[in-house]
Amino acid sequence: MLKFYQMKSKKIIFILFLLVAVLQLLAPTKMIYDQENTLKNGKALKFLTEPIDPNDPFRGKYINLNYNINSFKTKDTIWERKQDIYIYLNDSLGYATLKTVSKTKLEIDNNYVKTKVSWYNKYNNKLQFNLPFDRFYMEESKAKPAEDLVRINNRRDSLETNTTFALVYLDNDKFVLDNVFINDVSIKDLVDK
Repeated sequence: MLKFYQMKSKKIIFILFLLVAVLQLLAPTKMIYDQENTLKNGKALKFLTEPIDPNDPFRGKYINLNYNINSFKTKDTIWERKQDIYIYLNDSLGYATLKTVSKTKLEIDNNYVKTKVSWYNKYNNKLQFNLPFDRFYMEESKAKPAEDLVRINNRRDSLETNTTFALVYLDNDKFVLDNVFINDVSIKDLVDK
């Protein structure tokens, strides 16, 4: 009788092990599927970048990106830090422009990004926020040279001659930062030169 329970116990443990293994494979598979689905079905928009703070430009194996879409003038003064907000965007010749900001999801056809309030400035009535796709990951050996290229091309004295933007695909609550471009050339290609 004891041998029967030991056999049954081993079968249960084996089945649980298999179940856990399958679940561990499903999680990354779902993440990859969602990302590929967003790239396939999402709306591609270009987000113009701004100069990066030279004091802390590199914090890992990625390019740190700042965007020119980072605030919204509003008469609504009731905003809380880290409050979820929806940033609604227009497509202006492929480039993202800010349409409106809402505390709730609106039933309109515009593309949107869900993010959080950074702060609200009562003196100039501006709501500050950061877009959630502010890091572009690269191979370790290429990240620092790419960061330097973005910083050089985003200096305030070169903004009129250089256009640096991030290509982001948006699909409902999902987004994929596909690439970063300087004057329409991929940052990956520029670093490889």
